Amino acid sequence: MPKNKKKTKKKYTRIVELIISDDAESLAIDAISLVSSPAIDENWVYMSNPKNNLTMSKVDEEKKTIISPALIPNKNIYRYDAATDSDYYVYFARDTVKQASELYLRHNNHHKATLEHTDRIAGILTVESWVKAGDSDKSKLYGFDLPDGTWFVSMKVENPEVWALVKENKISGLSIEGYFVDKVEQMQKSTTFTNEKILTALKELLNE
Repeated sequence: MPKNKKKTKKKYTRIVELIISDDAESLAIDAISLVSSPAIDENWVYMSNPKNNLTMSKVDEEKKTIISPALIPNKNIYRYDAATDSDYYVYFARDTVKQASELYLRHNNHHKATLEHTDRIAGILTVESWVKAGDSDKSKLYGFDLPDGTWFVSMKVENPEVWALVKENKISGLSIEGYFVDKVEQMQKSTTFTNEKILTALKELLNE
């Protein structure tokens, strides 16, 4: 008879919901970064301006506009914690995505952009921002098939060096920069933490 194989303990990977702290709303989305590997795993499309239809495979030298999702609700995003040498995932609930899109404009951050989360770059401006609602949403026209509640932006690229990187596919997506907190940890710090809030948080996590 074959020897019983030793059972290996299944590794547990944390999944953390991130929220916007009430006392740090101005920091929620400080900038949007143009990156080569977006954390949400969705690349942008080029927006051209033909007479009769939308073409996503061409670069419009005059318009120089890109369209991309900035945040996708309930999508697990991989993270690594060097302090504990552990892998984990974070996600944003639909309400948080909507709140972030509103705060981004409210605090006049539509002109703030970085390259690969390092240097601040000029000549990049968010000219349109919307949250997908329904199958008739215009994001479908650009070839995106993402869930309702996804936050999309359209960005004008007037920086010639950055536009050259776009055309060469050296950068191909967006990644947000901002301040978010762990929902559970935030609730634990609350001075008005009650059993009712514990039950509500658990129900929300189970529903997710």
